[in-house]
Formats: sequence, C-alpha cells, structure tokens
Amino acid sequence: MKKFKYLYMAAVLVLASACTKKFEEINTNPNAPISAQPELLLRQVVYDFGDNFALEGYQAGNLLGQQFTKIDFNLFDRHALLQGQNGGDPWPIFYQNLRDNELLLNKALEGGVNTVYEGPSRILKAYMTISLTDMFGDVPYFEAFKGKTGNTTPAYDAQRDIYLNDEGIISNLDKAITALEAYQGAVPLKGDILFSGDLSAWVKFANSLKIKALMRISGKEDVSGQLQAIYNSGNYMQFNADNATFDFTNSQPNAFRIANLRAGDFASYIMSETMDSVLTTLNDSRIAVLFRPTANDPVSYEGLRNGPDAANLSISIADYSLPGKVFRENTERLDCNFLTAWETNLFLAEAAEKGIITASGKALYDQAVQQAFDYWLAEMPTDYLITGPAAYGFAGTNPLEQIITQKWIANTTNGYEGWIEWKRTGFPLLKPITASLNNNIIPVRMPYPTDEAALNSNNFSIAASATNGNSVNSPVWWAQ
Repeated sequence: MKKFKYLYMAAVLVLASACTKKFEEINTNPNAPISAQPELLLRQVVYDFGDNFALEGYQAGNLLGQQFTKIDFNLFDRHALLQGQNGGDPWPIFYQNLRDNELLLNKALEGGVNTVYEGPSRILKAYMTISLTDMFGDVPYFEAFKGKTGNTTPAYDAQRDIYLNDEGIISNLDKAITALEAYQGAVPLKGDILFSGDLSAWVKFANSLKIKALMRISGKEDVSGQLQAIYNSGNYMQFNADNATFDFTNSQPNAFRIANLRAGDFASYIMSETMDSVLTTLNDSRIAVLFRPTANDPVSYEGLRNGPDAANLSISIADYSLPGKVFRENTERLDCNFLTAWETNLFLAEAAEKGIITASGKALYDQAVQQAFDYWLAEMPTDYLITGPAAYGFAGTNPLEQIITQKWIANTTNGYEGWIEWKRTGFPLLKPITASLNNNIIPVRMPYPTDEAALNSNNFSIAASATNGNSVNSPVWWAQ
C-alpha cells in the first residue's frame, strides 16, 4: 500500500511539473489573436471616440455650453458635475481610447509595414489630449499607459508641459507631419474612416489641429510665427471637403445613438434659452435644423433657461422646442465631427482680428460661416453676412464675439467645444442658470473623477490641491 501511495504522489508531482512548464502554452488559444492589427486599432479608436464623444456632446457638452437644457435627471445641467446622469463622464472615454491609440503608435514606431500608422496615431493622440487637458487641466499624460513597466499610478502633468514639451501636443503634431511627408512605403493606410487612406488629408488635419492648439494657448504664449507659417502654406482644412468627419447612418449599427432613446428620454432635452436668444437675434435659419417648433405652435421656437429644478417647476414640453430631426429620425444627415474647415477658418479669423496673423478676418469669417451653414444643410438668408448682427463688424457688434458665437452655434453636439471656447473667450454670453448647485457660478473645468482618489490617490491629492480641492471653478492654465 505504501509503495502504491509513493508511486501516486510521484505521478502527481510529474504531472504538476509538466503542467507548470507548459502552463502558458496550454492556456493560450492558438486561434485567438493576442495583438490587434493596426488597421483594426485605427478604425476602433476613430469610431469609438467619435461615437462616444458625439453622444457626450449631445447629453452633457451641450448643457455646459448652453446649447441645450435638460428637464429631467439634470443634476449635470445644474452644475453638479460629479453627478453625471446620461453623460457627463468623459474621463474613461479619453483614457480608453488614448490607451488603444498608444498601442497603435507603439506598433508604428517598431517600423516595418506598420510605419504608415505613425502620423495618424500621433495626430489622434494630440487631438484627444487637447480636449482632455482643456477640460480637466493637469492630467496624467507622460507617465500614462506605462502599466507594463510597473507604473500604475502616473503623475499628473502640468497643462503647459502637455502642450509644449517633447512628445506633447505640438510636438506630436510636428512629428506626425514629418512622418507623413517622409513616408515612401508601399503599404497603404487601412482602417481609415476619416480620409480613406489619404495621407495628404491627414497632413491638413494635423495643421488645422495645430492652429486650434496654438489659438488655445495664444493668451499665454507667442504663437504668431507658427500660425502665420501655417496660414501662408495653405496646407490646412480650407474647404468642407477637407473635414475630418465620418457619417452616421439612419439605421444600426452606425446610427447616432440618440435615435435609440425612448420618446420620453429624448423629450427631456430641449433648446436652451441662450441658444434661442442667439439664433433669434441673428435671424438664423439653422434653428429649423437644430430644433423643432413647439408642439403648441408649429411656427414658433421656444427655449428654456438652463438648470431647472423640475421638482419646483411645472414644465410642459409642448411649450418648448425639442432637438431637431437630424438627431433622431434623420441621423444619416449628421456627421461625427472631429475637426472642420469652418472651425479652422474661424480660429484664423480670430487670429487675424487680434493681429496675431496678417490676414483678412472678414474674408475668413464669411467663408467659415457659409461653410457652417452648408455643413448643417441649412440655407443661409441672403442678407445674413451683409447687414444685421451677423455681418462682420456691423455697427454696434464686436467681431470677436461674432466669430466665437458662430463657432458655438456650429459646434452643437461637438463634444464640449462650445463650453471650452466660452471659458477661453467669454463668448457667447451665457446666462445664469435657474437652480444652480454650484453657487450660481458657471464651471470652468471638469472635476477629476472619484475613481482617481482611490486608484491614484497620492497623485490625485496633489492635483486636487492645485485646483482648490478639485473645484470646478478653478481655471485651467491657459485661462488664468
């Protein structure tokens, strides 16, 4: 019996040893990929970020920017920004897609057949990082995505460094342009749902994105020479055909996700009083695209002041304008917007008006406004740019306010762009909200999510201290 027992134990030890030596081989599915192909990563990052941020723009960005208001589950609209309901949680969208994009960039930097992906991955990294840091301020960046090396608690980097240091926003755009213009390989760029593999279009995207980044920091840094050089080159998005967008469809799987909301959920978003005031003052025909007439009066449009407390107000939806059919029934007419010619030309118009570049602010403005109407498939009134409050420099108007207001209108649903530009410029003039949960102060930054306090506590504490306790009223670097 003892002999049998010892033989059994020996056999178990041999089997255990064999299993240990081949553990990874045995537990690896030979038919399952362990690394995504670059073209799939590129498509995934562009679509996932674009789709999620279009939804964020509709459900949350439009509330902060006062293009829309919300009458139910609206703590975010009342400026309790850590109480996001149906949107208002962009942090994981940024970091999940920046992580996937980092995988793509690392593959490209290995060289060989993947080299063609270096330019696009650097541009996408810069693109997402601009919005991330402009919303939150200092964020984990240079040490982020180093988990394989053992760093799972990255430091928060200063926003200025994120913009200006090597491998930061401007640096990545410059390196992307160099890589794209130097590429001589025969391997095409696949998985590109923005430009169908056209590398020259990616260069224009990078230059337009650089214009945007430089204007964001123009109050802190001398950007005149760089902006003038890009403008003089003409190698940026000048026309709508150059836009970095992809089309939503009118059916699954690529319909704008608002189309799937229940009727009651859809009806909780309505035109803000701020948007109503701006569009009505300008006699702007885009009101009929972006919104619907009220149910009680089919020729009337009506907005509501942001941040209502539904518990203390009696609100009849039939009295107000809901978002337009382009966001629900006709989403095939809607683009997922990364960057456009009209936004680029309005940045340049601002630069010209401020004397940062030598150019005609009026010509750039007029071109951009027409492009924005075309983008939203709206017919511009014949006298819109000739006489009245939308005409550049018209009596009693402020050209800078006109430029930013036009960008604000056209950026409806484009992430948080309307709010970001408002906090940079003060335009358009946003209204105090009805039932503020932030002491009647309009927030100027997004708060770090509570998960950071648990998962990256030491670095979170430093960053929170630098923002007056993670306050939404603490301005980002370029707005100080």
